[in-house]
Amino acid sequence: MIEENKQVNNTNQQLGQPIEVKQAMKSDSPTENNHNESGSDVTEQMATQNNIPGEPTLAEENNVAAAEKIEVDTPALAELAQQLESMKTQLEDRSNQYMRIAADFENYRKRTSKEKEDMEMQMKRNTIMELLPVVDNFERARSHLKPQSEGEMTIHKSYQGVYKQLVDCLKRLGVSPMRPEGEEFDPNLHEAVMREPTNEHPEGTVLEELVRGYYLGERVLRHAMVKVAAPREDTPTEQEDESNQENS
Repeated sequence: MIEENKQVNNTNQQLGQPIEVKQAMKSDSPTENNHNESGSDVTEQMATQNNIPGEPTLAEENNVAAAEKIEVDTPALAELAQQLESMKTQLEDRSNQYMRIAADFENYRKRTSKEKEDMEMQMKRNTIMELLPVVDNFERARSHLKPQSEGEMTIHKSYQGVYKQLVDCLKRLGVSPMRPEGEEFDPNLHEAVMREPTNEHPEGTVLEELVRGYYLGERVLRHAMVKVAAPREDTPTEQEDESNQENS
C-alpha cells in the first residue's frame, strides 16, 4: 500500500507540474494587460497635457517660430536688396564705361586709318611729283624734235615707247592730266604765267597750257601753268568811234 501511495503521489506531482505552469502563465497575462493599459493611459495623459487650456498647441508654436524667423530674416533681406541695387549701379557704371571706351577706340581707329591714308597719299604724291619733270621732258622732246631720217625715227619711237609706259604707270596710280584749254581760269586749278590780249575770247579764258597740270584721284597734284586771255588795250571805245565819225 505504501508503494502504491508513493506512486500516486509521484503521478500527482507529475500531473500537478503542468497545472502550476498554466496557472503561472495565467497569472502573467493579466500583468501584461495591465502594462498595456497603463501605456495607453500614459499616452492619453500626454495628449491631454498637450491640449491643456491656456497653453499653445504644437501648430501655434510652429507659427510663432516661423514668424520669429521672418522677423530675423527681414534685415538680412533688406541688406541683400541693398547689395543688389549697389551691384546694379556698378553694372550700369561699368556698361557706360565700356561704351565710352568702345567709342573712343572706334574714333581712334578711324583717326589712325585716316592718318594712314593721308600719309600714304602724301608719299605717293611726293614720289609722283619727282617723276613729273621726266614726263614733261618727254613731252617737250616729242613736240620739238622732228626726226628726219629713218634712224632718228627709230630713236624717236623708242623713247616715246618709254614715255607711253611711264604714262600708263601713272594712270594706274590714279594720275590724270588736266585739259584746261578753252575753260575759264580757275585759281584752284590753274596758275596764270602769261596774259595775251585778244578779242577772240572773253577775258579770263585759258588760251594755252604751258606746263601740264595733273590730278591725283580727285585732288590737284600739280597746278597747270597757263596763258590767259586779256582785253586788247589798243581797241577804240565807242566814244572814240563816235568822235571820229563827227570829225569826219
